[in-house]
Amino acid sequence: MLNQDKIKELEIFALKIKIETIKQIGNLGFGHVGGAMSIIDTLAVLYGAAMNIDPNNPGWEDRDWLVCSKGHAGPALYSALALKGYFPIEELETLNRPGTNLPSHCDRNKTIGVDMTTGSLGQGASLAVGIALGNRMDGRDSYTYLILGDGELQEGQVWESVLLAAHEKLDKLIAFVDYNKQQLDGYVKDINDLGDIKAKFESFNWHAQEVDGHNIKQIYEAIANAKKVKGRPSVIVLHTIKGKDCSFAEGIVNNHHMTVSREQMNEALAVLEEKLNKAVRA
Repeated sequence: MLNQDKIKELEIFALKIKIETIKQIGNLGFGHVGGAMSIIDTLAVLYGAAMNIDPNNPGWEDRDWLVCSKGHAGPALYSALALKGYFPIEELETLNRPGTNLPSHCDRNKTIGVDMTTGSLGQGASLAVGIALGNRMDGRDSYTYLILGDGELQEGQVWESVLLAAHEKLDKLIAFVDYNKQQLDGYVKDINDLGDIKAKFESFNWHAQEVDGHNIKQIYEAIANAKKVKGRPSVIVLHTIKGKDCSFAEGIVNNHHMTVSREQMNEALAVLEEKLNKAVRA
């Protein structure tokens, strides 16, 4: 269980990730704002409390792994990694520029701390299953965490992976579905309705939970509950808001990939920095 001091610490960490993510995209002038912002609270819990990692030894073989299958959310992951000390925070200014180590989608061959290259939606699920199975075969006790987009669940490859993970009883695999109800060009329910995501995973013999994806305590406790499950993989359906806490993106339909003006960036940063200052003083 998290005490109040730890919850506050993680909420501050999440705000810092949000600030750095908006800086990256705003300085570039465009990017995947919506789906990056919606997973930041989960990233804060993972990198701030749940994962067994060592930023000073990113290739540590016994570490926990993260596969961000929705690779376009890379800027949020880069912010978390930089704030944890995997690489200098100044490198965030190079997002998606010539010669950068921070491409628009995650690339393990470029970015220190990124465990798997992703972005072709659906493929990250297969990769995570392979990692979890490989680590078990090697006798490691590490967890593999997988972040999926809700629109991504329309990919058949995801469900092939879900089926195999259950068959192999991969209880060291914990998946998250970023259920922000929007995809690239509209609302998920209007494009290809997913129905009851939790029930679908349960029908594939996964342990499934649903939480508020912006509630630090609920996210952490869901992970702790998943770790108690034996003989089955786990999924946590995160009810999130696309563009969460970004003043120019939250509540907008077309916020998957946006142009961002300097004025919009500064406005969003002012709001978040005020929230951060209040959180620090509280």
